[in-house]
Amino acid sequence: MFTSTNPATGKAGETFVELDADEIEQKLVHAHAAYDAWRTTELATRAALLSAIGDRFEANAERLGTIATREMGKTLKSAIAEVGKCVAGFRHYAAAGPDMLVPRRFDTAEGPATAQWQPMGPVLAVMPWNFPYWQVVRFLAPTIMAGNTGLLKHASLTQGCAAAIEEMVLAAGAPVGLFQNLAIRSDKVAALIDDRRIVAVTITGSEGAGKKVAEAAGRNLKKVVLELGGSDPFVVMPSADIDKAARVAVVARTQNSGQSCICAKRMIVHADVYDAFLDAFSAGMKALVVGNPMADETDMGPLSSAEQRDTVIDQIAAIRKAGGRLSFGGERQPGDGAYLSPGIIVDLSPDEPVAQEEIFGPVAMVFRVPDIDHAIALANDIPFGLGASVWTADADERARFERDIQSGMVAVNKMLSSSPQAPFGGIKRSGHGRELGPYGLHEFMNLKTVFG
Repeated sequence: MFTSTNPATGKAGETFVELDADEIEQKLVHAHAAYDAWRTTELATRAALLSAIGDRFEANAERLGTIATREMGKTLKSAIAEVGKCVAGFRHYAAAGPDMLVPRRFDTAEGPATAQWQPMGPVLAVMPWNFPYWQVVRFLAPTIMAGNTGLLKHASLTQGCAAAIEEMVLAAGAPVGLFQNLAIRSDKVAALIDDRRIVAVTITGSEGAGKKVAEAAGRNLKKVVLELGGSDPFVVMPSADIDKAARVAVVARTQNSGQSCICAKRMIVHADVYDAFLDAFSAGMKALVVGNPMADETDMGPLSSAEQRDTVIDQIAAIRKAGGRLSFGGERQPGDGAYLSPGIIVDLSPDEPVAQEEIFGPVAMVFRVPDIDHAIALANDIPFGLGASVWTADADERARFERDIQSGMVAVNKMLSSSPQAPFGGIKRSGHGRELGPYGLHEFMNLKTVFG
């Protein structure tokens, strides 16, 4: 049994029944049967279904947003915006997906050859609570366009969101088995990956969870996409618009209460503008309105759970023990909710192991560097390589950042974000493979070459 807890109040919410072994088997049977039928559908049919699902999400945006807010604490306005992003994702693949699957012809010494994109079968998705709709849609929309079927193992915290997604898909007219929610716990995932009917797996989550999924997929020689943690740098150089950089840094660090893999977590600032940036950044962080996530005036709600809040508090304690100074914030707020005040840590030596850790909450680490060489070195001196945000008006500096920062993505003079049109993913211990764009569609497809 799953029971949701509203992190804004600490009160229990809806309950969901966990699937037993027979029910899981039935889901697998439906997924495989649906794939046999769906894999030969016309691309126009797939596109029409994606458009219809997008329409269902759009028509139910406020209800879907409310479910997410009550289950994991994000502000209602950001939850509704997340649903809007899902609508854009479905409509993008409906419009652009067919062209991504056009066969390509090659001339070889032995005659013509054609590369064709073909579906593979049922794909298992293991998804997190922090963006409970968008993370799923990043897998679901390409799955439907590819001709595959999907099975979702969502986070325990967001079972209401998971059920609502399945409801939207069925209401749009999808055949039974095309997409199914699996109300199961993490200990059931390895057995699913072992099942011959599951052809591939994708996970967005922690490094630890990614290792377990990758190990199970590796034993079965199955394709896996890993979108894991990050400790993204936010680099500010003297030529940048410092006031704008500081304003954006506040959002980049505290969006979703700081619980995003691509949040800017380490502010790396040139010594010449360090004080000016820190003053503006601190003022912006202190001005945030923290409170009821259902209220329009709230900038930041609670963390997803009391456990997540306490994890961040423990990290802050470890950082202070290592010599870092908590300039302000980072404190548990009174009441039953999982609230934590936004905070900034300074004076931490980048040589300390805790300086490389990901803080999944609204607390930033700020570092001073003397030049671009040290900025790049510090940006890269972590086991992760998901994204980065760099701020400069100098063309040569921009070129160096684009070339030398070790990450899957770099945003220049803007906050890093995801888009249905562009590939998303990281390197090093942030994972491998890509979501979104044409690459996200092709990840779980067979590129079959036909000669003659």
